[in-house]
Amino acid sequence: MSCCNVRGGRQYYSIISIVLLLLAFVSPLKCLAKRHELELDLPISSYKPHSKTFNVFLYGATGDGTTDDSKAFKAAWKAACLVPRATVEIPSGFTFLTKPITLEGPCMPQLILQIDGTLVAPPAVAKSKRLQWINIKWLHDFTLQGSGSVDGQGFVLWNSSEIHHIEKETKDESSVRPTILRFYKCYNVTIHGIQIINSPQCHLKFDNSIGIIIRNISISSPKDSPNTDGIHLQNTYDVEVKHSDIGCGDDCVSIQTGCSNVHIHHIRCSPSHGISVGGLGRGNSLACVSNISVENILVQNALSGVRIKTWQGGIGSVKNVSFSNVRVDHVDTPIVIDQYYCNKKWCRNKTDAVAISEVMYRGISGTYSFEPVHIACSDSMPCTGVALEDIKLSLVNETEDRREAFCWNSYGESQGLLQPSSVGCLERTTKTIKALTKSHNDSCY
Repeated sequence: MSCCNVRGGRQYYSIISIVLLLLAFVSPLKCLAKRHELELDLPISSYKPHSKTFNVFLYGATGDGTTDDSKAFKAAWKAACLVPRATVEIPSGFTFLTKPITLEGPCMPQLILQIDGTLVAPPAVAKSKRLQWINIKWLHDFTLQGSGSVDGQGFVLWNSSEIHHIEKETKDESSVRPTILRFYKCYNVTIHGIQIINSPQCHLKFDNSIGIIIRNISISSPKDSPNTDGIHLQNTYDVEVKHSDIGCGDDCVSIQTGCSNVHIHHIRCSPSHGISVGGLGRGNSLACVSNISVENILVQNALSGVRIKTWQGGIGSVKNVSFSNVRVDHVDTPIVIDQYYCNKKWCRNKTDAVAISEVMYRGISGTYSFEPVHIACSDSMPCTGVALEDIKLSLVNETEDRREAFCWNSYGESQGLLQPSSVGCLERTTKTIKALTKSHNDSCY
């Protein structure tokens, strides 16, 4: 009997040992799981400890289009910012409403913002006196991509009476109409795939940035939506914009002071005011733009095709600009240089001007509805080195009175096919003009 008791006791203690061992192993896992569950406020099954994808749902987003998901968006960004090659994911099939937010670095390199769903601004954002809705700054090696859209709901301010009321209160219309997406001091940024729509003002803006690639995107707002530039570049260089479709109520692409090495190609602009360098020199300011190339584009239903516009009184220069292989369709004035630009009822005449030189228009063809060429240069600072080559333009309605091409104080060469013949209106450069432009104090260099 004693032997049986010993054997039974040994079995009893063995079972106890195994149970204790299992408890020692499982308890920490339960604690760890519980800790993560508390931190994320989600079931532990949703947590992926080694994932580099930070889905906004894991940080409390609802995706119902009415609840404010700003905090979840920022929390996902903050977490991903610390991880190399991380992705902040905005999943498809959902609409995420966010108030104005700032997404800033510095972050670990190769961060991706993947927008496959829809980001939508509250209608009140358009009236909020904010300069931007989504402000992205201080990033490098960053990619914004996806199949989704970013909607600024600018229609609440496009009504002229609403704009007039706000302008009367603030005395500055632009200060209360935010840009949808603004990048500030960012380096090596790629944007592709997404759709940006209905901005209260600019759709996509870059300030003080370097190394920008924009491809295969869509920008859209109605033709009568005021001041809704598609892409706005300022103090930004080494830029490529390609294979994209842009339609808006202002410039398809706007190139402002401080920009250089900008290449725009294979773009469709409809509707819009065309692709513009400027307006530059407003308020007697310094403007410097150089090395701009625009080629293989289609501009339809637009105020202008390709143009340069400057305010009187500015200083600086626009140099080495080329527009080639541009097709226009129902464009008021396809080719424009305007050194008397004024968007007010009246502007005071001034003698200083931003110097414009070495501008090429080659292979511009299609239809216009008002004037084929309008080159109006400053009385005190003529445009030099302008080239018009192989220009073939015809009136949309040939039964209307033909308006001749206009050139004023503009010097260069017209060659190749010129249609209508008045396009050959440039004056030949003389020694006097060369001396005048050479003596001009170029403050840009």
